Amino acid sequence: MNKNEKFVITINRELGSGGRTVGERLAERLGVAFYDKALIKALEEKHHLNAEEIERLKGRNHTWWSDFKRSMKIGYTMAQQQYRYDGQISEPDFLTTDTIFESEKQILQGIGDAESCVIAGRSGFFVFRDHPNHLSILIQAPLEQRIARLMEKRGISREEAAGIIAHVDEMRENYVQRYAHTSRYDTRNYNLVISMEGKSEDDAVELILNYIG
Repeated sequence: MNKNEKFVITINRELGSGGRTVGERLAERLGVAFYDKALIKALEEKHHLNAEEIERLKGRNHTWWSDFKRSMKIGYTMAQQQYRYDGQISEPDFLTTDTIFESEKQILQGIGDAESCVIAGRSGFFVFRDHPNHLSILIQAPLEQRIARLMEKRGISREEAAGIIAHVDEMRENYVQRYAHTSRYDTRNYNLVISMEGKSEDDAVELILNYIG
């Protein structure tokens, strides 16, 4: 990946690994926007963005995302704060349809065509597989580390944290298998796989920046 040209970095991560925080801090260090599923979902619901509407916008203007972003005042702050994903199990994940996936894919591709950015989740490694300047990252952590992190963040028991992790892991794997026709754990989908064992989020960011060069 060449950081001196327009780029897209996608981050798939295990719940409780700290991967979302890594993505936010990486975007900040690179001076680009950070997007996650909460923002994409909010755009779909609040502004009625669907595949047909995006096609209409594209037909009018090839820079539709830049114009839309400017008109909606969408930026780094909004992506991080106003639509911040709280890490809870998200109901829309259970309701994803082929139509919703297609609209999400087109929103993401519009973002990637318009600007350099970091995108967390949403099968980004698959959506941007043909992008000419794309870095795909998977962030993992040992199960006990993930459980401990979730317990601390949410103030829940070990049993509750373990149950949530198991459920979300299954949900995300099913999503990737259905729409990307692969496993999210297949390391061939990624340029860089990071284990958070013994690492802080800042350590992971430095590792990624060193990899990019």
